[in-house]
Amino acid sequence: MAPTALRQAEAVQSRAPTPEGALEALSDARNRTFTLVAHLDDEQLAETHSSIMSPLAWDLAHIAAYEDLWISHRHAGMELLRADLAERYDAFETPRSIRGEIELLDPSQAREYMTDVRTRAAKALKGVGTGDGTICEMVVRHELQHSETMRQTMALAGLLPPGEPCLPTVDGEDEWIDVPAGTFEMGAGRDDFAYDNERPRHTVELGPFQIARRPVTNASRPGASGDPDAPVCHISWHEADELARAQGARLPSEAEWEKAAKLGVLDGVGVVWEWTSSFFGPYPGFEAHPYKEYSEVFFGEGYRVLRGGSWATSPRVKTLTFRNWDLPIRRQIFAGLRLARDAA
Repeated sequence: MAPTALRQAEAVQSRAPTPEGALEALSDARNRTFTLVAHLDDEQLAETHSSIMSPLAWDLAHIAAYEDLWISHRHAGMELLRADLAERYDAFETPRSIRGEIELLDPSQAREYMTDVRTRAAKALKGVGTGDGTICEMVVRHELQHSETMRQTMALAGLLPPGEPCLPTVDGEDEWIDVPAGTFEMGAGRDDFAYDNERPRHTVELGPFQIARRPVTNASRPGASGDPDAPVCHISWHEADELARAQGARLPSEAEWEKAAKLGVLDGVGVVWEWTSSFFGPYPGFEAHPYKEYSEVFFGEGYRVLRGGSWATSPRVKTLTFRNWDLPIRRQIFAGLRLARDAA
């Protein structure tokens, strides 16, 4: 191994959690999941609340199947706990449209499966360690991301826990920020965990543009309900694009959004996901890791990119380089928009 590569590998290894640290992170994510659904009965967990969303009980078992696949099976080399469930709870093999039509574990069985998988994961990590930490972090973030997906389902069904949604108002004023022309380094670096679609970091050159300091609020949208200083939420990409055009502006590209966010000039980042004008595609030099179904199969002109995170996104997930994506007709995401325009 070359000296530079060796130093990079040593740096990654030095940041890897101990088995105890990894299990603590996994336990925290699990506590958040169970707290989220504690007020729901088994019927509500098993019901299909929307044709575009999974039954909540499917999400619970899927979280367990993913953990068993990656930690106990692929990382530690153990047999799958329930090989018969692998395809049923594989997000790619079993699309949302059919999850309410197939035989699933009932909620109590799903909880038992989650517990059994965690027992195996603890044994696996104590036996073989955490490696460079990537697999453990991926599994932790996967569960945290599913807690937001489950909140989307619960919002559609009117089943969010008391006190949610936690959609705060956005401080600051409606003003335009001038961002000068120039290059910047886009994407995640090598030192921290990131998904494959965030890499490699690469140089992007942008012309001058202006971007709004805060997201579009209800006050800017005719007929919108809710606090006038809270961001617009639950709108599709088409609605966001139309709203931007109605105000003589446009949606920012994801490169414009990331440059402005890295400069620290944006208020309200992380309150609602923000639609961008960009299609979801690979960065130059992209390499699928650790599996192509996470990102690569979604590349093309079918999906639009969202940035920033929402009130329902775990702080562990919503980095400035994280890329979310969805179909432009969807509005179940806690999504709004921020305006941009060419420099005057």
